[in-house]
Amino acid sequence: MDIGAKIRAIRKRKKITIAQMCAETGLSKGFISNIENNNTSPSISTLQTIANFLGVPLPYLLLEKKQHMRVVRKTERSFSTFNNLKIEHLTSKGGLRMMIVEFPPGTSTGDPHAHEGEECHMVIEGKVLAEQGEDSVIVEQGDSFSWNACVPHFVKNIGEEKAVVLIASYSDNELGDLL
Repeated sequence: MDIGAKIRAIRKRKKITIAQMCAETGLSKGFISNIENNNTSPSISTLQTIANFLGVPLPYLLLEKKQHMRVVRKTERSFSTFNNLKIEHLTSKGGLRMMIVEFPPGTSTGDPHAHEGEECHMVIEGKVLAEQGEDSVIVEQGDSFSWNACVPHFVKNIGEEKAVVLIASYSDNELGDLL
C-alpha cells in the first residue's frame, strides 16, 4: 500500500502545509515526512489522527489503488454479444459488475446454468420469464428480481417487443459467467 503518497496527495490538494499538519496533529515534521515517503508505518491511531485532520474517512487511506472508485464514461463502455443478446457493460472489471442486456423477442440466456455469485435484475423494458431451480416468475417493466447464481437459472424474453434488463452481479471470482 502507498498510504504515504495518498496522504501527501490529499494534503497538497487541500493546500495544507506540513507545518499546519504538525500544529494540528501534534506529529513532528520528520515523522510526517517519513510517513509521506513510506519510510515508516504509522499506527492505526496515528492514521486516524491524520484522516481526521485531512477530513477523509480512515478506510479511504487504507484502500488499495484497485479499490478506488472506477468510472466508465458512456462513450467508453464496451459491448459484447451472447446468444443474440446485446450486452452493454456499465462497469469495469471487478467483483461487482453491471450491464444492460437487450433480449430480442424469444431470446434467452440459454439453457439453465449456474455460476458463483449473486445477481440482481431490473426489467427496464418488456416482459421476461425468470427461472431459478423450481421457481418461475414473469416480470415486466419496473419489476426486479435477484438470486444466488449457484442455482441453475435463465431469463427469456416472452414478449413481442425487445426486453431490456439491467443486471448487477457480484462474484469473488472475476471469471464468473454472468449470463
